[in-house]
Amino acid sequence: MDETKYWMWLSMVFGTGSRRIWEAMCLFTSAQEAFEMLTDGSVVLKLTENEWERLRSTPLSAAAKFVEKCRNDGVEVIGYSDKLYPSQLRHLFNPPAILYYKGNISCLTGTKTITTVGTRSASDYGMRAAETICSELAAKNFVIVSGFAVGIDIATHMAAAGRKRPTACVMGCGVDVDYPKPNQQFREKILQCGGVFISEFPPGTQPHPQNFPSRNRILAGLGRAALVFEASVKSGSLITARLACEQGRDVLVLPPPDIFSSRYSGNIQLLRDGAEPFYGAEEILELYKLGSPVEEEIRDSIEAEYTCREAGIVWAGRTDIEADENEELPVKKTRKRPKKAKEEIPSVPEENTAADADDTDNDELTDIQRRIVTELRDGSLHADEICRRLDIDSAELMTELTELEIVGAVRSLPGKMYELYR
Repeated sequence: MDETKYWMWLSMVFGTGSRRIWEAMCLFTSAQEAFEMLTDGSVVLKLTENEWERLRSTPLSAAAKFVEKCRNDGVEVIGYSDKLYPSQLRHLFNPPAILYYKGNISCLTGTKTITTVGTRSASDYGMRAAETICSELAAKNFVIVSGFAVGIDIATHMAAAGRKRPTACVMGCGVDVDYPKPNQQFREKILQCGGVFISEFPPGTQPHPQNFPSRNRILAGLGRAALVFEASVKSGSLITARLACEQGRDVLVLPPPDIFSSRYSGNIQLLRDGAEPFYGAEEILELYKLGSPVEEEIRDSIEAEYTCREAGIVWAGRTDIEADENEELPVKKTRKRPKKAKEEIPSVPEENTAADADDTDNDELTDIQRRIVTELRDGSLHADEICRRLDIDSAELMTELTELEIVGAVRSLPGKMYELYR
């Protein structure tokens, strides 16, 4: 049975990416049971006021209609218990309950996946290494997983596409959002090669800064190891590397060509902290060789998926989620029935996450971004005034301002005003 609408309902009540979903699911054997018992009053969690309001006002039909709308718009939707859900994510502390995607999500199942990260403003050395090594890995049937940003990310994606191999793009926005603009030309090529665009954020979600730390846990989780090509100490790539390490993944780092360059200060920090260096595809191939822990993990995941499907098991419950001692949580029994839900489709709320830098820092801005920052040093400016001063069109400016917001360099104010983030 397709439980996607029930997982969607839970996301609508608790919020996209919320671990509260899993605190609730510890009590139930399926998402359907969670819906039935929460809505008929059999079990009531100690919910926040907003969660109670959403529970009362969100009918199952709204979740089902939203799933249908996504699919009619060309965006596929799956829930945690779906057979296409990537097994690598099932073991995360806070896995996405819902995934939206375009393309071939099965390319992530039972195969050699590897996460690649690095700066947007990469050096020739970093780009050459990323392109060469990832091309060799793709030729050996590795699926490259990265964040579809400019720089290292897109270089590794296109290295795979150049071999006509699938690659997975993990987005910090809706999969239907054209972001970043310079990379839209590569979308069709990636899809033609059997790749996939994947996100936990609903269609239409813009690339807000707080989305990227949440996105990075999925980026780290999908790869069975992580490669860091080029990063400064402030780079968001280090966040992904840390998450990969916490998830029990191997982290390998490209040795820097210049130990005095701030471009590679993140690489040096990771190597000092115990990450393994790699000098080519050979070290990665060794990590995935027959009989290695990674290869056994892949084999075990295939066997586990097959066994569960044969037995009809789609959800065995989670016991590894514990409540924060300061949070209100389960459980009291009651027969009190919530108010009747309204028949309308609410938006899927986003989990509040602390904003963090994405895959770069302020020292790695493009020329146009530096010019924008320079103009804002004397105070806030209207977007139209920035366009006039820099002689660029509004569409280009909004793309650059979005990038600057993501890296925490500027922030937007009411009325299309912008200022430096201080």
